[in-house]
Amino acid sequence: MDPVRTYLGRLLLEEITPVVMVMTTPLVEESCKKNGFSFLDMILPFSLFPKIDVPVRTSTDQPYRLQMFKLRLFYASNIQKQNYEAAEEHLRKVICDSNEKSPPDLLSEPPQLETLLSKSESDILPAWIKTFNKELIRTLSFSDHETFDHPVACLLVASSKDEEPIKRFADLFNNNNLPSHLNDGSMDPNILKHYLLVHDNQEGPIDKASIILAQMKGNFGQNECKMLCINSLRESDGNNNQVLWLPYRNYGLLDHDKPCCLNSDDINQIRDFMQDLASNHIIPCLEQKIRLLNQQVSATRKGLRNQIKNLWWRKAKDDLPEAPNGPIYTFSSMESQIRLLGDYAFMLRDYELALSNYRLLSTDYKLDKAWKRYAGVQEMSALAYFMLDQSRKESEYCMENAFATYVKVGSTAQRNATRCGLWWAEMLKARGQYRDASSVYTRISNEEPTLHAAVMLEQASCCYLLSKPPMLRKYGFHLILAGNRYYMSDQKLHAIRAYRNALFVYKENSWSYINDHVHFNIGRWYGVLGILDVAIKHMLEILACSHQSLPTQNLFLNEFFRFVQSSGKRFDVHKLGLPSINMSTVKVISEDHRTYASTADFDVKESIWKELEEELIPSGSAIRTNWLDSQSNKSTLKKNNYSICVAGEAVKVEIELKNPLQIPIPISGISLMCELSESSDASSLDENAASSSVDQNRSQIDVYRLMDGDDSCFTLSKHDLVLGGAETKKVKLKVTPKVEGILKIVGVKWTLSESVVGYQYFETDTRKKKKGSKNTRNATRTNNLILVVIKGIPKLEGCIEGFPAKAFMGDLRLLTLKLKNNSESSVKNIKMKISHPRYLIPSNSQELNNSFPQCLEKTENKLENTQDVIKNNKETFNSLLFPFSKDASAGETFTWPIWLHCAKTGKFSLFISICYEMENPSCGMTYRTLRFHHTLDVEPSLDISFLINRSKSKLEEYMVKMDIVNRALSESFSFRQLSCVGQNWAVSTLDSCTSISPVKEISAGQALSCFFKIKDLSSGTKEIEGRTDGCDMLMFSERNNNASLIDISKSPLTEFHCQERHHQAKFSKGLESLVDFVLISKSAAESENHQLLSHHTCHCSITRKSPVSWQMNGPHTIHHDFSSSFCSVPLHLNLTNSSPFPLHLNLVTLDYSPDFDSTNSTDFLTKQAGWSDVSLANDIKKIASPRKIIKFQKPTCESAPPFVWCGPSSVPVKVAPGGTIRVSLKVCVFAPGTYNLSNYELSWKDELIEERETGTGKGHPFYLTVLGTGI
Repeated sequence: MDPVRTYLGRLLLEEITPVVMVMTTPLVEESCKKNGFSFLDMILPFSLFPKIDVPVRTSTDQPYRLQMFKLRLFYASNIQKQNYEAAEEHLRKVICDSNEKSPPDLLSEPPQLETLLSKSESDILPAWIKTFNKELIRTLSFSDHETFDHPVACLLVASSKDEEPIKRFADLFNNNNLPSHLNDGSMDPNILKHYLLVHDNQEGPIDKASIILAQMKGNFGQNECKMLCINSLRESDGNNNQVLWLPYRNYGLLDHDKPCCLNSDDINQIRDFMQDLASNHIIPCLEQKIRLLNQQVSATRKGLRNQIKNLWWRKAKDDLPEAPNGPIYTFSSMESQIRLLGDYAFMLRDYELALSNYRLLSTDYKLDKAWKRYAGVQEMSALAYFMLDQSRKESEYCMENAFATYVKVGSTAQRNATRCGLWWAEMLKARGQYRDASSVYTRISNEEPTLHAAVMLEQASCCYLLSKPPMLRKYGFHLILAGNRYYMSDQKLHAIRAYRNALFVYKENSWSYINDHVHFNIGRWYGVLGILDVAIKHMLEILACSHQSLPTQNLFLNEFFRFVQSSGKRFDVHKLGLPSINMSTVKVISEDHRTYASTADFDVKESIWKELEEELIPSGSAIRTNWLDSQSNKSTLKKNNYSICVAGEAVKVEIELKNPLQIPIPISGISLMCELSESSDASSLDENAASSSVDQNRSQIDVYRLMDGDDSCFTLSKHDLVLGGAETKKVKLKVTPKVEGILKIVGVKWTLSESVVGYQYFETDTRKKKKGSKNTRNATRTNNLILVVIKGIPKLEGCIEGFPAKAFMGDLRLLTLKLKNNSESSVKNIKMKISHPRYLIPSNSQELNNSFPQCLEKTENKLENTQDVIKNNKETFNSLLFPFSKDASAGETFTWPIWLHCAKTGKFSLFISICYEMENPSCGMTYRTLRFHHTLDVEPSLDISFLINRSKSKLEEYMVKMDIVNRALSESFSFRQLSCVGQNWAVSTLDSCTSISPVKEISAGQALSCFFKIKDLSSGTKEIEGRTDGCDMLMFSERNNNASLIDISKSPLTEFHCQERHHQAKFSKGLESLVDFVLISKSAAESENHQLLSHHTCHCSITRKSPVSWQMNGPHTIHHDFSSSFCSVPLHLNLTNSSPFPLHLNLVTLDYSPDFDSTNSTDFLTKQAGWSDVSLANDIKKIASPRKIIKFQKPTCESAPPFVWCGPSSVPVKVAPGGTIRVSLKVCVFAPGTYNLSNYELSWKDELIEERETGTGKGHPFYLTVLGTGI
């Protein structure tokens, strides 16, 4: 590394150079003012000598040559330290002037990372920053602790017009005119004097000036006097030589308002004079002083004797009190002479001599505790090391030491610390240590006021960017710190520039808070400057700030709307972000031959509809899956899977809008942006698809055209809504094409708060799909946005009125199917297909005029034979095809009744498809389908089971036990009637009872057992002795009970019962079916009698005769405090042997299982036909307590069982013929609840012959309710 070629090296050659003091008379300045500048400004451009090539010999006899040299020129009045306030104002002016000379380009795009990384430091940082650094260094000129600013010569200048010029020269160097530093002993007044006589050629001939020059040489010396002629240019000579004034233009000294009077001869004289002054006077003077000072220093300070003497003398000064600013040194003191020697040597590039004297002086200042002077010497030592390109470690140590010492001194050396830091940072950058340099700049910023700190932080950020590798986060962070300080110092242009340069660091990353800070402040500052378009652009970046607090969101939104209103213009913003649109959920719903009753029906898989509609569509159209097969000119459209829509029918687009803010936002005019071209051939469609990829680059004219729409080709729906804080809503937008062609759905538009129009294009993917490619979904989405509009055709619209979302099991309702033909043509051959006839059955149109449930009550008309109905509907179990008996003419609306029966608990999807044919087919479409999809959530209600035994007294009679459990969570149900299906059965109560049920209703979680008799009438007897009610009977009899019986042989009860027999048949395989029961009930909460629940229990069979009977005995309800211990309940089981043989019985108690349900046990059904056990241990129970109602959750498989059997798990006993034995049992209950203690089994065998009497049996239900007293 050549230090001279670095920026720091060039800076040192310019700033640490000899100072020449200039003293002029007023007439000299008057002559120079004719050119628009002072005498100093006139000679200043020629004070730099880039190719002086002068030999120099300092302390050694070996000469070397100076290739470049510079003189620093100052008026005598300016040779003084600048006060702090004036320096601050000057530096502030430098920063402010930079905006006027080279204002930042605020309208261009912010720089990107790739661009910045390819630039050098000089291209990244503004040029005025280096000027600022120089001016900051120059504010420290003529400090009392440094000598390189001491003038080495004085240039005395008088005019030939002055009276007595010789006397004027003497008066100029009078003590009263000299700087204070030359009078108070800080600087040596015995300096080189050079005399210059200035002659203005416009004032007269040169003769008089020549005489004065001769007198000067006689008084001041032959070689110390010179004459300079100026203003030789006449108006007739012209002033077109632009190269002539180039030196002045480079210094910014040429005033274009005034003509320049200097010609080429004048400028050449000035250049020659300055060259002579430097090479023949200044440099030789410095050489002579260096040799003289070096001799004095060598004689007094060098050598062992002098060093010991110096240390002894300085040690004696340790007892003296330390002065606040250190000891005072005059120019004649040895310390000042050594410092002067070092500085002169530094100016003449003898860096080794300078370094040796700095090191010698450093010890003296340290011992004298002259810390400011010590820091200055350390600073110069580091610079000498740098220029020598030696010992980087030593140079950095000296700089660190100097900086720390300046900071230690305090406020009087604060600016010196800044200058030291600037030298230090430039030294590190010259060596490529940008990361270390950035730390130095950061340390400087801590010592400087806000505005200066901003400049330093900006330089630190540049160093981070130039580091290897680039430290982008630190670069951006320090730029933001710099911009913030610029703003605090009222430098908004510089603040914007700093923030803009940091944008790429925080773009598309997770640092959302600092990204919001950057964009908000840039936008706000642009708004203050009146550049509202750019301000709004940046504010748009932070509108959707969901992560910010509510006050911050309000602030951002208010500022944005303020700028928009101030602009007074319409703003159409692409991807406004408020609200945000979830593009992945955009759904296009168009109808071709497939129409839908609601938007939700569109989500059903097409395979489900196809399976349902196999037998529904007309036979002539069954061959084609799409009517486009018949259109040869549209085969390409079918191949590309483009969507179809019909002119006059709305195409719906469902989009999801989300408010990312916590603030409610009003949105108006939400509508689609569409294009419709009146052409439907394949080539036009492909061109439209290809244009989808360039939607993002549409011109503003295209945007306006799309947003205004085309009312002649299509109509658009508009929606207004208010999105609450963080609210998400789905909006269905419609576009209705009026003519045939190609409809392209481009995007969506909306208006935010009636001031900003936002729009967003739908995402498309037009890449060609390969066969078997995984991009089928993207291609389908693209094709859905481009639709082929065909000619208008008839369409049926429909709905099912009264369809519930939730219902109880057994719920029976009469629904209404409403169909309307809105077209101008008729439709015919209307047919309906139902996917689940177990739940839905169409009825006769006559039933629309009947009230429900009165239409189901018994009448005197002849009843239809239920068995025949069951036989006729044998093949309608999986789906039901129903042809309507009428057509729909144009504009007609007709209704049709449909019965709903909730046969089973759970959530079910029910599908209905209605197919109809066109009266006048067009476009190759002969039929259309209307699809319905409803989701039904069926909740538990009553669970019913029957146990049938033959009567011992009468052969044709059976004793029936009916167990009813209300499995609903909170609903109560009232009983209406019990019926036996068919005409061969009669139902009657027991002899001692007046009704089948002892209660009128059953509450949630309760269980009930009812007993009654049924009689088989197939033997020919038509009456039952005693109370006779036929095959139907009211469940509860009371005086005011005027309820009529429901005729279960009527439709739809017969059809639904047929469905239940079919689906329940798989649970009764191998059993002889005896009778079917239907229990009619209603919800107790219903105020009006318009709801019915029908519960169908089919294939009930008689219980086989068993030689063993048993009965569990024990308490049914117990109160226990579970906080102290578990509950132990004693029970006993009575076993009776009714056979004539002794039997061996074995009782086995089973572990509790939450999945236990004897209903699913085939063996149990085999032994106990007609009985189905209901386990309450597996359900949520609601138990009445004297204190409160308590709900208990059923235990899971992973939890502990709620009860266990105690004692032996197997108990063998022997029972004699006709004997009874009692077996004691015990159960331990761990939690309150109602439990079915039927988890045990009995097995028996004959003692003598095993094959004669063997068998097994499940336990009978025994319900134990345990109530907690501590709850």
